[in-house]
Amino acid sequence: MQKNTTDIFRDAPVPKAVLSNIIPSIISMIMVLVYNLADTFFIGQTKNAYMVAAVSLATPVFLIFMAIGMLFGIGGTSLISRMLGEGKNRHAKYTSAFCFWTGLVVGIIAMVMLIIFNEPICRTVGASNETIGYTKQYLGIVATGIPFLIVSNSFSNIIRADGNANKAMLGMVLGNVANIILDPVMILGFGWNVAGAAIATVIGNIVSAIVYISHLLSKKTMLSIKPSDYKVNKRIVTGVFAIGIPASLNSVLMSTSNIIINNLMSRFDDMAVAGLGVAMKVNMIVVMLLIGLGTGIQPLLGYCYGAGNKKRYMAILKFSLILAFCMSMVMTVLCYMGAAPLVRAFLDNQDAFSYGFAFSRIYIYSGPILGILFVLINAIQSTGAALPSLILSISRQGLVFLPLLFLFNKLFNSPYMLARVQPVTDYFAVTLSAILFIFTMKKYFKHMEYTEDTM
Repeated sequence: MQKNTTDIFRDAPVPKAVLSNIIPSIISMIMVLVYNLADTFFIGQTKNAYMVAAVSLATPVFLIFMAIGMLFGIGGTSLISRMLGEGKNRHAKYTSAFCFWTGLVVGIIAMVMLIIFNEPICRTVGASNETIGYTKQYLGIVATGIPFLIVSNSFSNIIRADGNANKAMLGMVLGNVANIILDPVMILGFGWNVAGAAIATVIGNIVSAIVYISHLLSKKTMLSIKPSDYKVNKRIVTGVFAIGIPASLNSVLMSTSNIIINNLMSRFDDMAVAGLGVAMKVNMIVVMLLIGLGTGIQPLLGYCYGAGNKKRYMAILKFSLILAFCMSMVMTVLCYMGAAPLVRAFLDNQDAFSYGFAFSRIYIYSGPILGILFVLINAIQSTGAALPSLILSISRQGLVFLPLLFLFNKLFNSPYMLARVQPVTDYFAVTLSAILFIFTMKKYFKHMEYTEDTM
């Protein structure tokens, strides 16, 4: 296993190294995308826009718990890949065990809290009298799968750190295929509606978690989840949290911003909420593919950084940026031109469709630069640069998005102008990420100078 990691991370030609890591990651993201679209699509086949709105309202809450998985997943991946680059394999085992058991305990606590405070949470995210019943039902069932969600979301990232990108992909694919197959059966076949979507989601997360746990208990990995390998020390805790917290903060703030914009949209119409939810799903077609590219290269960059190989690090980054821009442009054109049929697949109500179509085209304005943004975010995270990661995370969906959202709401009082806040924020974020990456190079790359000529 160690030789395979070295062959790809250190010795393979740059295009091969990048593609071998990003293709499984992108496939995983495609499956996540298909799963998200399938949930909304089959709920849409009930012809009940209030159910679509309820799932849209529940999504930000779901994102918060995914953010916990991201905390351990992104933070663990960054630290483990650097440890492997330094040749500290035993410490990599300790880190993976720490991420597993700590994440599992947090997941159990979160599950209990969501079940107890179900209705107040639903009201907080903007559920109206028409949507509260569906939202409570969906979140109440999804809550039971939160521990599995955190484990699967963490280790879909961490397993890539030791070169097992294909296994990470397999867990995501099997879990999401199970979800996609069960959606039409439970939503339409059994007539369980939003409850069926929630049950399918829980089962999908259980399947993914089982795949990862079985792999981690095998002899095919350098990682571990054995209780005996669970260690809590300064480097593990600070290393995981220094990158994991900024990464998860971005998701938490994204969830918070979604809750706020849903509340603002609900003042206009529940159909505007349904339309916005579908527009976000359409925009995910671009976003998820590019996130797959960015997260796919992070272990590769982290290994090069830990090994002190600056020349290879920069070659991988340059190739990835060019590839990301090309993918961004292609996907932007496809989603802009295909907005009408994509939205129509989810929404039958004409008012909801009108909102969804307009919002989808507005959201895709930032498509051309999203690839650059996600590559730079992961490049910064791969170095363990905590401060730049934190600044970027709290700026995109927090310090920039939220003030702009309230400003646009006050100045224009229009649902369409509220939707324009996201692309405006994204263009600011890519500029900020470029500035922060330059800062990161100057501060964190000093120890790499001695291997400048090494490939």
